Amino acid sequence: MSNSKILIVEDDESLGSTLRNFLRDEGYDVTLCPNIAEAKKQDYNDYDLMILDWMLPDGQGIDYLRSLRGDGVRIQVIMLTARTEVIDKVVGLESGADDYLTKPFEPRELAARIRVQLRHQSERGSGDGETQVKISLGDLVIDQERREVTFKENLVDFTKMEYEFLVLLAESPNRAFSREEILNKVWGYENYPSTRTVDTHVLQIRQKLYDGLIETVRGVGYRLRYES
Repeated sequence: MSNSKILIVEDDESLGSTLRNFLRDEGYDVTLCPNIAEAKKQDYNDYDLMILDWMLPDGQGIDYLRSLRGDGVRIQVIMLTARTEVIDKVVGLESGADDYLTKPFEPRELAARIRVQLRHQSERGSGDGETQVKISLGDLVIDQERREVTFKENLVDFTKMEYEFLVLLAESPNRAFSREEILNKVWGYENYPSTRTVDTHVLQIRQKLYDGLIETVRGVGYRLRYES
């Protein structure tokens, strides 16, 4: 855990200082920025994870996050917000957040979520080989270095969650995943509002690619169908 570097973007001086000191005591190397302008001066490649407030004095963290993802920045991001509605949670995740924590919260809960995200990061990114950097399944090509999906040589725009969902299925073609397993692996924790969100994402992916790509496995969940 030690040596992992965390960037906190939080304008509440009291909260920011509390989190910085707590996480330093947990063994992390922490930098605190009070606004987006200061955060933009950082080299994101130096950090393993960002803790990002939704409302900041020089803009909305959600817009900043969208711009980061649009620029291909892949740092793990946990959003902090006072917004409690499910739709806000969905918007945050769809905009590129890896997790979402509503205020007020216990620093210990944040620390637990950080550990989960760093573990996911190491599981997904520790492979040094090139075998899974680009997944090619017929007309479907997923470039994980660029986070780009190409279908029949045309670039297709995906939200973060659609992309992560597709990668999960594409890495194990023809394997059936339950809805609960998909939620846990893609969204990172099991208490997401409803498994119906999986069905919604399947529909969205089918519309962007083609209906027969993701097959419903009755009584189980879904699989990506591929015949080489």
